Amino acid sequence: MAVTVRIPTPLRRLTQNLGEVAAEGADIEGIIENLEANYPGMKERLCDEGGNIRRFVNVYLNDEDIRFLDGKATPVADGAEISIIPAIAGG
Repeated sequence: MAVTVRIPTPLRRLTQNLGEVAAEGADIEGIIENLEANYPGMKERLCDEGGNIRRFVNVYLNDEDIRFLDGKATPVADGAEISIIPAIAGG
């Protein structure tokens, strides 16, 4: 299943400066694995040592935060849009 993944500026050096890339997978975990296969280094920036999405990385599937869905097990339909958004701290 092909989906569009929006890549934030800090990670674009891994995607040859592309702001959007195509990826395949049945769920978010599969998408992350596919991104890693095509853009080495992506997974370590998105996931911690335990394989969980880092708490400062927000992933949205069609404008829905996957933390409020099924996390990495969230199913992904063909043609979906995924946005990776790093959290920003301020004071």
